Amino acid sequence: MTELPIDENTPRILIVEDEPKLGQLLIDYLRAASYAPTLIAHGDQVLGYVRQTPPDLILLDLMLPGTDGLTLCREIRRFSNVPIVMVTAKIEEIDRLLGLEIGADDYICKPYSPREVVARVKTILRRCKPQREIQALDAVSPLIVDESRFQASWRAKPLDLTPAEFRLLKTLSSEPGKVFSREQLLNNLYDDYRVVTDRTIDSHIKNLRRKLEALDEEQSFIRAVYGVGYRWEADACRLD
Repeated sequence: MTELPIDENTPRILIVEDEPKLGQLLIDYLRAASYAPTLIAHGDQVLGYVRQTPPDLILLDLMLPGTDGLTLCREIRRFSNVPIVMVTAKIEEIDRLLGLEIGADDYICKPYSPREVVARVKTILRRCKPQREIQALDAVSPLIVDESRFQASWRAKPLDLTPAEFRLLKTLSSEPGKVFSREQLLNNLYDDYRVVTDRTIDSHIKNLRRKLEALDEEQSFIRAVYGVGYRWEADACRLD
């Protein structure tokens, strides 16, 4: 493990990469961009570190000695919503990486430019940075979406959401009854253009719906509109 002295206000980036030269290159570029990187080269060391020293973002390689990246992503999602960017050379894994059954928020394909990685890190952290406090609906809504804290709640019960799920909830609930196409929802998740399929949105929606219904089994939240997309149910706007 390679850890460098950091200021407490500096964003912490955990790099999980077993190629020493590549790991050091990412450290150099991230430090130059004013981040605080830590490098772990073995999968078995990751979970303990994340629990003890929670990072602000994780760059997680798919193929690792010890515990592999997919397993680590699943396990981290059991106790943390930290943004996770999967790094892979296996293009066919992309849908799985971004699917809710895995819990990743983004991906980068090898080979990549270190500048691309830094740009992606900046974009994701900017999305999570507090900007302004909003409510998705109105003052008497049972749903509260607080962008300044990147938190959401239903009837005062907190929702444990990943960054991708939070952005989907914010988009859908901002206009109850409006049908959003999968393409529109994807555009709200990612600032750049990349190869993803409708399965990505479907997986995120499935997990978001599951978390909402766990708090209120009797309420219908997100309705699929066949052949079009998804909408937030207007009934979820009002208190009973």
